[in-house]
Amino acid sequence: MAESHPTPGQTIGPFYGYALPYARGHELVPPAYPGAIRLSGSVFDGAGVPVPDALLEIRQPGGDGTVAAVPGSLRRDGRFTGWGRAATDAAGQYAFTTVEPGPVAAGAAPFFSVVVFARGLLDRLFTRVYLPEHRESVRADRLFADLEPERLATLFAERTGPAELRFDIRLQGERETVFLRFPAHGVTG
Repeated sequence: MAESHPTPGQTIGPFYGYALPYARGHELVPPAYPGAIRLSGSVFDGAGVPVPDALLEIRQPGGDGTVAAVPGSLRRDGRFTGWGRAATDAAGQYAFTTVEPGPVAAGAAPFFSVVVFARGLLDRLFTRVYLPEHRESVRADRLFADLEPERLATLFAERTGPAELRFDIRLQGERETVFLRFPAHGVTG
C-alpha cells in the first residue's frame, strides 16, 4: 500500500501564506506613482504578540473618491486598482503602497476598508482605517455614534512621515481595534 501524507485540507489550518500572496499584491500603485504613500503597521494578538501569519486585504477609492473599475485587480500594470493583499512578515508587520483615498460622498471621511485573516479566527474581520485629519467627520458619522472615544481612536492611522501612514491592528485585548459586522456576513440561527 502506498504511503499517504496529510494535505492542507486534512490538517489544522488555515494556511494563508500558501497560494494566496502573489507578486506585488501589496502594491495598489508602484512606489514611483504620483502621490504614492506607504500604509504599514503590525498585527497583534490578544497578548500583544505580533502575528506572523496574518493576511490583510484593502479596498479603497482613488484620491478623487472614485472607486476603481479596473478589470483584473490581481494585475499590477501601473494602473490604480483599489485592491491589494499583503501578508505579515515574521515580525507581524505588513505594508501597502497605495494612494490616500478620497471621500466617496460629500462630507464623508475617506477610508481604507481592511479585511483581516489570521490563525485563530473562525471568520475574517472587517475594519476601516481613517486618515488622522478626519477625526471630526468620523465622530459625526452615525455608524460610530455609540462608540466611546477611546474605541473610536483605534480606527485612525498615524502619520509617520510625509508619505507614510501607520495603522496597527490589535485582534483582542487592550486597545482592540474596532471591527465591523455587516448584516450579510453575520451568523444566523
